[in-house]
Amino acid sequence: MLNNKTILITGGTGSLGKKLVQIIIDNYKPEKLIIFSRDELKQFEMSQRWSMEKYPFMRYFLGDVRDKERLIRAFWNVDYVIHAAALKQVPAAEYNPEEFIKTNVLGAMNIVDAALVSGVKKVVALSTDKACNPINLYGATKLCSDKLFVSASSYDGLNKTGFAVVRYGNVMGSRGSVIPFFKERMKTGVLPITDTEMTRFWITLDQAAHLVIFSLANMKGGEIFVPKIPSMKITDLAKAIAPDCKQEIVGVRPGEKIHESLISQENAHNTLEFKKFYIVRPDSKYRNEIIDPDNKAKPCDKDFSYTSGNNKEWLTVQELSETVEHISDDYMIEKSRWSTEGVPQ
Repeated sequence: MLNNKTILITGGTGSLGKKLVQIIIDNYKPEKLIIFSRDELKQFEMSQRWSMEKYPFMRYFLGDVRDKERLIRAFWNVDYVIHAAALKQVPAAEYNPEEFIKTNVLGAMNIVDAALVSGVKKVVALSTDKACNPINLYGATKLCSDKLFVSASSYDGLNKTGFAVVRYGNVMGSRGSVIPFFKERMKTGVLPITDTEMTRFWITLDQAAHLVIFSLANMKGGEIFVPKIPSMKITDLAKAIAPDCKQEIVGVRPGEKIHESLISQENAHNTLEFKKFYIVRPDSKYRNEIIDPDNKAKPCDKDFSYTSGNNKEWLTVQELSETVEHISDDYMIEKSRWSTEGVPQ
């Protein structure tokens, strides 16, 4: 599917962007692979790993999703866009709400407009569990972004640009993950724990990147793809990283939940269950045009919800310990339930 195509990744210098680049290089032969971001230092560092001399299809394009004109120029002759650019830190959002709105909401509007104007075939936008029933500004901006991309697929036009969303939980090994924080604090002998009952969804960079490519290949437009991923208790993660450290309860931070949600009960009537993922269908005339070639989709019960607290799959301390041990940097390659299986070349 990605062979001889031009793909652009916004926020491409981030953890997921780097993982996507590695997977695309290893499995496909793109016409161009464009990294769009605003940090010239990160682009320079990335170009040392994947230089245009060694990989002539690589391109590095400076720009900000807040700048629609720059996006339109970047999107010219692009087939697929993966929108990974966002401001993500919950506490920072509470103190800088305007900045998060400009990037996460207005930036999403610019992506939609630029894709439609430029004739991009497909756009996949990355979301977060914090967008489901949000209680903080970051989650609210991502929910707004999700709504923009879902509704954009209802636009009728000559170009027939398709939009979809991929929503998942905390990414193990990414920048901003609690793992490097815990590893640093273990030197003190004490790990701060917000609440002993706190749970989180957990997905690896490898799984997240393959899910994005799978969704790009299979989307019809307007869907929210949600993977079936395990949950873990924050106390178990602390034990896995530093079993000899004392755990100090510090209290829940502003805007933080005890359990995160990926699908709310209010969306149960629109949700279909597959073997390895769920799809939340859009409330539009396109809601029946959903991927299900083998007629295996199962409608969810009306009281269904998918939270890190009611999940059926859990990581044990031992499993967490084994996984964390192999996390060394953003380029970790591992066996994943998500692979290029199901994605046409």
